[in-house]
Amino acid sequence: MPELPEVEVTRRSFVSAIEHATIQRVWQGLPLRWPLGCAPEHLVGQRVGAVQRRGKYLLLELSQGWLLVHLGMSGSLLFSARLPTPGAHDHFDLVTTRGVLRLNDPRRFGAVVFVSDLAAPAAVKLLGKLGMEPLSDEFDPGVFAQGLKMRRAAIKQVLLAGDLVVGVGNIYACESLFMAGIRPTTIAAKLSWPRVQRLHAAMIEVLTAAIERGGSTLRDFSSADGRTGHYQLEAKVYGRAGLPCSQCGNPIRMIRQGQRSSYFCSVCQKA
Repeated sequence: MPELPEVEVTRRSFVSAIEHATIQRVWQGLPLRWPLGCAPEHLVGQRVGAVQRRGKYLLLELSQGWLLVHLGMSGSLLFSARLPTPGAHDHFDLVTTRGVLRLNDPRRFGAVVFVSDLAAPAAVKLLGKLGMEPLSDEFDPGVFAQGLKMRRAAIKQVLLAGDLVVGVGNIYACESLFMAGIRPTTIAAKLSWPRVQRLHAAMIEVLTAAIERGGSTLRDFSSADGRTGHYQLEAKVYGRAGLPCSQCGNPIRMIRQGQRSSYFCSVCQKA
């Protein structure tokens, strides 16, 4: 699933190209996770303004509303002056004066939703319960610590939930916990202040590095200009079960938490 780094990389890869473009046509293929929320003709003639990100959502500001774009489990965006005829897994084209923005999504869990403004019920339903942005000034270590003190779940599950801090995702949660020396099964409320500080710093460092390396391409992710990510090649624990830890040499372990795989070093990551 594309996580915060992949969505941010995607945003950066087409934001300057599509800004100030005028929408000329909208094409829709098979239904996505949620309906568009307006007649496609309503978007024609509107101008595209800023392209922002909230968690794993891309927010395209229009002259009369917003388009909220989610990549789902397997989606990716492509932006180009010219694109071939849509294929079997292409489900949405936003044709503009500066190029075509296309959503490709083999599993169709992604979505493109129009809202009149970000206070509209549909926007609040999708965005209203999202947690702090980990790469923004609002991600304060004290506020983070207070939130963790209220959680009796394992720290890995808390990071993935998205209601305290948003967009971390499985690979980046595993890597952040390894960098901070915290086992994924540790109860969030039991983390001491120094350990919370280490985790806070590790999350910022890991997510920043992932963005710099184009995100992680575990299966088929690519940015809107067709580039794949490389952060997965630098992972210290994720996907390395049975291989030696880069710090102590002991084998990396893998356990299941919920429906996700957690990778960690039982020596370097204390309970």
